[in-house]
Amino acid sequence: MQHTAGTAEPIGLSIERLIEAPVALVFKLWTAPEHLARWLGPKDFTAHAVRMDFRPGGAWSAVIRSPDGDDYPMGGVYREITENRRLVFTFRWTAEDGPDTLVTVTFKDLAGKTRLTFAQTPFDTIQSRDSHAEGWGECLDRLVACILQERSGGEER
Repeated sequence: MQHTAGTAEPIGLSIERLIEAPVALVFKLWTAPEHLARWLGPKDFTAHAVRMDFRPGGAWSAVIRSPDGDDYPMGGVYREITENRRLVFTFRWTAEDGPDTLVTVTFKDLAGKTRLTFAQTPFDTIQSRDSHAEGWGECLDRLVACILQERSGGEER
């Protein structure tokens, strides 16, 4: 089979989680800076300087800080927001010259639980995709922990 330029499948990332919480609660934690700051970033990272203009065409930005004190600024633009169903936004590390990627997050109600599907594409390399898979996987673990706190009425971070 002959391949021509531009026909290769883009390198993408897909993560799916079944979360024991209603869609409205899971979606809410993506919608405001105070919520995003609680779970954005891999394990042991903290998020700060979280800014969100949560509307199609609105910009978002955040900085995550490693346990060693290194800051990693990121940001993008919301492309689509369908309440309790779908978010589409661009993502890039703002301190680097890398390309924007497109993130699509879908929320599906399954009898009071939520199937969250996270997709991000395109990546320049498999290594970049795998690094993002690990980071976003840990973010989603932290999101689930926040949901458990919300459901138990806890306000701790």
